[in-house]
Amino acid sequence: MDTANRAPIQLTVNAVEIVKQLLQGNTAAPYLRVGVKGGGCSGVAYMLGFDAIMEDDDLFDIAGIPVIMKKAHGMYLMGMEIDYQESSDAAGFVFRQPGS
Repeated sequence: MDTANRAPIQLTVNAVEIVKQLLQGNTAAPYLRVGVKGGGCSGVAYMLGFDAIMEDDDLFDIAGIPVIMKKAHGMYLMGMEIDYQESSDAAGFVFRQPGS
């Protein structure tokens, strides 16, 4: 686990607020897991969920939130910003590369 390195992702203020609400009292899965899996338009689909830490995870503190990800996923997530957006017909987390 590596807490010294700078996190490859950023969470917006909205995302931090929602994640902190969702994490409250979650002792079974007290970490926010960010990752990728095969699929999607660019060949990868982004994943977000709550999980326990595993041996091959990197650990980052982002705005007081313990964020974990597989070491191999960092290169796919580098520079990614995660936001939480609400509109009249949908709400959810959005992954985006700043400037795109």
